[in-house]
Amino acid sequence: MKLTDYKALTFDCYGTLIDWESGMIEALSGLVAKVGHELGRDQILEAHARHESSQQRQTPGKRYCEILPIVYKRLAEEWGVSATVDECEAYGLSVRDWPAFVDSPGALQYLKKYYKLVILSNVDNRTFSFSNEKLEVEFDAIYSAEDVGAYKPSDANFEYMLGHIGALGIEKGEILHTAESLFHDHVPANHHGLASCWIYRRHAQEGFGATMNPGEMPRIDFRFNSMSDLVKAHQDALREG
Repeated sequence: MKLTDYKALTFDCYGTLIDWESGMIEALSGLVAKVGHELGRDQILEAHARHESSQQRQTPGKRYCEILPIVYKRLAEEWGVSATVDECEAYGLSVRDWPAFVDSPGALQYLKKYYKLVILSNVDNRTFSFSNEKLEVEFDAIYSAEDVGAYKPSDANFEYMLGHIGALGIEKGEILHTAESLFHDHVPANHHGLASCWIYRRHAQEGFGATMNPGEMPRIDFRFNSMSDLVKAHQDALREG
């Protein structure tokens, strides 16, 4: 199994290409400042993961920009501080300011020469448009939670993607699903028999940050600590033939 065996990379976006954890921490700084005791970075992210995952299960038809204000309200309640409706709504719009990882645009531009690039993300289409500008590449297809009416790790998202990607001339065995989150992406990718590439952005940190614990470790076919490392490995694979 080699990187050059595939024709399409299906990407998670947030946590893989966009630095959502840094974006969250920045956007939550005002709320956290109200708390009377110190909250660690991972403590904040893990609380966010719990409330986000719960809300996505309960209201899968809500757009991501509508999920986040509820998450903000739940966090305020958990931490015993106040949050206005305007503050909650502002958090829902904050995704447009979340930064891309510095290596994402260049890596995507390189990979575009060799693969179809597809997004499979827990996001709404309007919100993703702001992130797409930061990624500086035209994706061949974008499958959002808004399109599906469900959020990963639901099987519905992967079924939707597999039901549509054939229009690009791509078969299931030609897909390499590329993501950071074991919970949202690699566990369901295993269920659907997809090859998987783990971009382990949190390799130098403990825990799972803004994603839930996946439980049993899923099968991983390739692992890299960054998108730059993925590019280097692809270049090596080309040289080896």
